[in-house]
Amino acid sequence: MENKVSQKSKAEAFKALHHGEKMLVLPNIWDPLGAALLETLGYPAVATASASVALTHGYDDGERIPLQDVLKQLTQIVNGVSVPVTADFESGYADSEQQLERNIELLLQTGIVGINLEDYDKKSGVLFSAEMQCKRIKAVMGTADAMKVPLFINARTDLYMRGKQDQKQKLLDTENRGKAYIDAGADCFFPVAMKNKVELAYLVSSLKCAVNVIAIQGIPDFETLQEIGVARLSLGPGFLKVAIKAMKGLAQKLKNYEGLDEVTNNEVSSEFLKKLVNRT
Repeated sequence: MENKVSQKSKAEAFKALHHGEKMLVLPNIWDPLGAALLETLGYPAVATASASVALTHGYDDGERIPLQDVLKQLTQIVNGVSVPVTADFESGYADSEQQLERNIELLLQTGIVGINLEDYDKKSGVLFSAEMQCKRIKAVMGTADAMKVPLFINARTDLYMRGKQDQKQKLLDTENRGKAYIDAGADCFFPVAMKNKVELAYLVSSLKCAVNVIAIQGIPDFETLQEIGVARLSLGPGFLKVAIKAMKGLAQKLKNYEGLDEVTNNEVSSEFLKKLVNRT
């Protein structure tokens, strides 16, 4: 019961973070060490990126990593921090509404308090209809309600990534999906790959709900995003890419017998890393 109450309070706290004075910034992580690092730096919550979790386990993104591996990793991440953890759960790893409900049960058992839920069907390679995605959102809500966890649902649409419409129609369809998903019970709308300042401002004003954007090339700067009223900025796999870039650069130097001082003079010591994982 204590764990359930704690999970409920974390979920409520996480939702509140989307309605504060400042935009919530989440550098998506993939392991307990990264989560601990962010908590130590003062982040009020941590989020995972499905691509980062999959790639660091040797799988491509797109629900190719076994669900059990994802759940195990999420459990370790949740247990390693005291702040709320939200998971990128892709399309739910499900072929049916019943399987989605079962998977949400398993997800909530890890202690997760929020999810990203996509409207892209990995099996068929097309977007779910808005009506079908609304049913899926309601199924997730029903399962969470039954388990007495006010799960935060970040409803993602892939229209800007995969839609074939012209730009004007794409914006209109995205707006309509956003309204439908929020009406169905989602807490936040995530039009992934949407980056135009004018379109973002229009969407935030029209939906009047928390809107999440992802850090990609061409996105407005922090100040502009805040002025627009964007509630949340995610990095997706961007944080992993930055880490791999640093590793790649040093590896290339070491191969040429350079860069040794970057290793020997690194301010991140073994003791620092040990403290991260031994805090609890």
